[in-house]
Amino acid sequence: MTRVLVVEDSPDIARLVQRSLILEGYEVDVANDGCGALAVVRDAPPDLIVLDLMLPDIDGMEICRRVRAMEAAYGQPPVPVLMLTALDSVPDRVSGLDAGADDYVPKPFAITELMARVRSLLRRSRAPEVRSRQRDVLTYDDLSLDPGARTVHRGEREITLTAKQFDLLAALLEHPNQVMGYDTVMQRVWGGQFRGESNVLAVTVSTVRKAMEEGGEPRLVQTVRGVGYVLRHAKTKTPAENAAVAGRN
Repeated sequence: MTRVLVVEDSPDIARLVQRSLILEGYEVDVANDGCGALAVVRDAPPDLIVLDLMLPDIDGMEICRRVRAMEAAYGQPPVPVLMLTALDSVPDRVSGLDAGADDYVPKPFAITELMARVRSLLRRSRAPEVRSRQRDVLTYDDLSLDPGARTVHRGEREITLTAKQFDLLAALLEHPNQVMGYDTVMQRVWGGQFRGESNVLAVTVSTVRKAMEEGGEPRLVQTVRGVGYVLRHAKTKTPAENAAVAGRN
């Protein structure tokens, strides 16, 4: 049975979310603080975490960072994290996603929407496992991505990415040397949830680049200004870009 960990210090909200998840058929663990949440993740990693941002001991962003660090240390696939918070500005959401969250639901929320977000995250996290039966490891130059194991390497160096960062890189790696428009990437990775909010995409791309270039490797994720992103070597241009340049001359 699919296990969901709810991390929420408000008893009323925790009960509401727990009851709704149980009715959806999930097994539910509840932690009312950060220490309790980390203990559950360490002892028996759940399939998904619903995480409140404001907790009495450790805030949700720090918990998210520690969970990602534990996954990297033990070679575990990233657990989807859905963050709950009353802070709903674009910078707040960007910070949450940058900390490793996969989705961000503002309070107050409709419980039906929250359950839909949970189902969506679980579907997306399981999809690569199904697709990997028909797909080989994706490679480009010294970069390799295994959809089944959810691992990324540059040469011999393993790269640790969050679920969304992995999905973004996979989307680009499936079509190397082809420019993907901003909206196409947003739809592929976030399902259009943050359509029009370019900061979310820009921050995610920035963190992917940082992880990929940590060992001094050359940049592979390139920006095509005003259009989108492409996976290629820096000096390579697509036919469409060459045509655009020729048209300006």
